[in-house]
Amino acid sequence: SRILQFFFFFQAEDGIRDAQESRGLGDVYKRQILDRQVEISHLGGPGGWNDPDMLEVGNGGMTTSEYEAHFALWALLKSPLLIGCDLTTMTEDTKRILMNEEIIELNQDDLGKPGVRLWQRQGEHGLYEVWVGELSGNELGVIMFNRGEETTQITVSYEELKWNGQHANVRDLYARQDLGLIAGELSFDVPSHSVKVLRVSQSHKQKSARSL
Repeated sequence: SRILQFFFFFQAEDGIRDAQESRGLGDVYKRQILDRQVEISHLGGPGGWNDPDMLEVGNGGMTTSEYEAHFALWALLKSPLLIGCDLTTMTEDTKRILMNEEIIELNQDDLGKPGVRLWQRQGEHGLYEVWVGELSGNELGVIMFNRGEETTQITVSYEELKWNGQHANVRDLYARQDLGLIAGELSFDVPSHSVKVLRVSQSHKQKSARSL
């Protein structure tokens, strides 16, 4: 309903808990909160943000990799990043995740366009998927998410991403590492219940051509 856009937040579910009762990202998709975003991400934007609920990072019910996935996906979805753990007892890993300014920049990008799930596929060891979000400056945020039980190679082509060109500069946001100019596709081994979070930008050559 379009009336949802009159509210500052639209809460997507009735609540989130930090638990590993189901395989994968704990209660985040035991209650199908993440999957629910596939249907409603188009409702979000400046003036009316979808709210898949507060962050559970640091509350002890998930692994560090699952917390990284949780935080990055919420950021790309443009969810309000409301810290839900005890600030006085945060571990160094919790601080590292919650204070990663490059992930936060995905969330706070001026374009304000929520990310979407590009596709989900069934692999030998479980589901894996690619999420993509348009960013200002003709850039993309890309998250490869492995829900399965073993490390899986995830590959997505620039054509699938609707990227303008066959080359892109790519940066790994959790590793805080520039991966250089990559041609044709993005392909990485992603561990179980983990994400690869990438920022894709134009090459210097592409930028020069656009400025002419």
